[in-house]
Amino acid sequence: MGSDLSRPHYHQFSHSLLSLAILTAGIYLGQDILVPLAMAGLLAVLLRPVEDRLIRLGMHKVIAISLALLLAIIVMSGVTVVLSMQIADFTDDIPKFRQNINDVYHDVQRWIRREYNVSYRQQNNYMQKAQAQTLNSLQSPDALGVIAGPLGTLTLVPIYVFLLLYYRTMLLHFVVVLFPEKHTLRVREVLGEIKGVIQSYMVGLLIETVVVAVLNSVGLLLLGVQYAVLLGIMAAILNLVPYIGGLVATALTVLITFSNQPELTILLGVVGVFLFVQFIDNNVLVPLIVASKVRVNALVSIVGVLIGGAVAGVSGMFLSIPAIAIMKVIFDRVESLRPWGVLLGDQTPEESGSNLFRLPKRRRKVAIDQTSS
Repeated sequence: MGSDLSRPHYHQFSHSLLSLAILTAGIYLGQDILVPLAMAGLLAVLLRPVEDRLIRLGMHKVIAISLALLLAIIVMSGVTVVLSMQIADFTDDIPKFRQNINDVYHDVQRWIRREYNVSYRQQNNYMQKAQAQTLNSLQSPDALGVIAGPLGTLTLVPIYVFLLLYYRTMLLHFVVVLFPEKHTLRVREVLGEIKGVIQSYMVGLLIETVVVAVLNSVGLLLLGVQYAVLLGIMAAILNLVPYIGGLVATALTVLITFSNQPELTILLGVVGVFLFVQFIDNNVLVPLIVASKVRVNALVSIVGVLIGGAVAGVSGMFLSIPAIAIMKVIFDRVESLRPWGVLLGDQTPEESGSNLFRLPKRRRKVAIDQTSS
């Protein structure tokens, strides 16, 4: 620790940037392995209290882990069944949905022809080219990986969760002995805080998702929107992706509603419901439930979500916030990385009581006199 602080500032800064670059490149290259492992790590931390409660009741560790994992699978299966029932009803109306889309498509074609003097043949040729490119991409070998990837992840995540819970103490012991003995207390403190942050984030995220799904569904049901429950749950799931998910959910719901019920009042009502739910979510649910321990500012959150999406797709967007929160815990405990912890945090110098940007009264008076002269 002392040798690091004796080095020049630019030396420490360049090492920090190089470490972040190597870490990002490693995640990008190994995302097929690391992303399912990270998802399993979040679920393992979430299920740890359940496992601990079962062990206290006298169950064997393997049985306790298995029951905790089974409970999680049952909950996920229940949500899947509800969505499947709604999707089955939606599938029955696909011909009507397709007809409405065709009507809208022909109206748009007429408008483009009238406003931009583009013939129907030119528009059809452009659409045919776009369809051909889409089909080629779906028939490419990479498409098999896109389809098989989630299936493989669904298979690996439960196995990872079981093993992470079973070998938890061994992994924690490895992290502790990885550092010199004089830092043992600090390492254990960091590990405990990381555990608290992840548990707080995951539990808060579950509560937030349930509340948002209920509010969305109730609002859409009051408006008489078809597939209100399906759209409400889908919007809540998309809302798991911070900031961007809410916009995508609103656009998707408006599009589906417009194809079935093109009345302007209903569409405005849908937008109003989602804006109201987002207001409640951003100003009540997130500050009180999700962000109670995940103290990350909005700018870093948005940039982190975009970087996570670029590095590891949708999973990376979801994992970005807990990853940033974990990095902040580590940065706050390492002397040479504390400036990065300040950058990630949401506490301004004024809120922390810092006088960093305030001149003393005497110096302020001298600066004013020099300016006036």
